[in-house]
Amino acid sequence: MPALIDKYKKEVVPELMGTFKYKSIMEVPKLDKIVLNMGLSEGVVNPKAVDSAAIDLTMIAGQKAVITRAKKPIAAFKLREGMPIGCMVTLRREKLYDFFSRIVNIALPRVRDFRGVSGKAFDGRGNYSLGISEHIIFPEIDFDKVDNIRGLNVTIVTTAQTNEEGKELLKALGMPFRN
Repeated sequence: MPALIDKYKKEVVPELMGTFKYKSIMEVPKLDKIVLNMGLSEGVVNPKAVDSAAIDLTMIAGQKAVITRAKKPIAAFKLREGMPIGCMVTLRREKLYDFFSRIVNIALPRVRDFRGVSGKAFDGRGNYSLGISEHIIFPEIDFDKVDNIRGLNVTIVTTAQTNEEGKELLKALGMPFRN
């Protein structure tokens, strides 16, 4: 069992119960899932780029990435229905906590000139979205074997009802927010 689950049960739950005056432990927000998404515009002209991105995303997440395909044709982008245009992974349970601790403790501090993540990227329901411009900040990626540096989106879905509950949960779990 990852150490972050233990920290959540022993430290975060009592802290949030005191802060928000919850009556039951079941009311305390928790991490529900983390979705990693890589959109690739170059997949239109080079379908092999999507395959290499899926391999990189699989190494980052520790779970096989799914290749996403276009739902609608868009003539201006020379995009036809069914063409591969990205890849994604949804992490739950132990893999979720393992990835969260890796991104907070290892990957984000490797970003150049890192001063913390923005506290304004919540969606109104306690879910947090984070954009990473270089996927090579993860130690699983071998820099010599990378053909292109790509960005990815990380969406952290929580069971929190409001943004402030979600922010307090993530802050208690170790997310480095900017002041």
